[in-house]
Amino acid sequence: MKGIFISFEGPDGGGKTTQITKTAAKLREMGRDVVVTREPGGTDLGESIREILLDPGQKDVSDRAEVLLYAASRAQHVFQVIGPAIKAGKVVLCDRFVDSSIAYQGFGRGLDLDFISSVNLQATEGTVPQLTLLLDIPAEQGLVRAKGTGRPDRMEKEAIKFHREVRQGYLWLKEQHPHRFRLIDATNAPEQVFNKVWAEVAKVLGGFNHEVSSGGGAG
Repeated sequence: MKGIFISFEGPDGGGKTTQITKTAAKLREMGRDVVVTREPGGTDLGESIREILLDPGQKDVSDRAEVLLYAASRAQHVFQVIGPAIKAGKVVLCDRFVDSSIAYQGFGRGLDLDFISSVNLQATEGTVPQLTLLLDIPAEQGLVRAKGTGRPDRMEKEAIKFHREVRQGYLWLKEQHPHRFRLIDATNAPEQVFNKVWAEVAKVLGGFNHEVSSGGGAG
């Protein structure tokens, strides 16, 4: 069975964790072997890098260092987790991938997009998701949600202008890659969002029933 790679993207507070959890559960009910992972993270090395990148106490990380740290985590992630899982015929559900670097470091930080793309091409060895689900939410609303889940991380503590630019970056990416991006309104209730998510996942997997019986939940 062919492996499938699906990424979940979007501004902070869009409920990615909830949707990934629900998608994984539905796939497992259908007998698919699922790998749920995240970025930065997914490996021991990646999780160590995650602690650095998201630590609010890390105030002097340069923008270029930030890009390279994310790329280092991603390189190990593809080598150790994502690549082997795809080769083994599994369904990989990833909370963020290269598009996050374009949106956050490219649009949010204002770094050169070609630089970010080049670094990540090397890090991923050209690995690209078959489907990217963009859980879209206005920056203001997303931050209220995100901050309500606990102590804000280093990214969540950025100014609102940064988060607005990040969202614009994602909307730009959707226009650049219409073949794999699907925009989903994440302001709706989780069960409504999941119906949209599953409809897109089912198209990629092929032959699965699009009708879903969904429960509630918060992201």
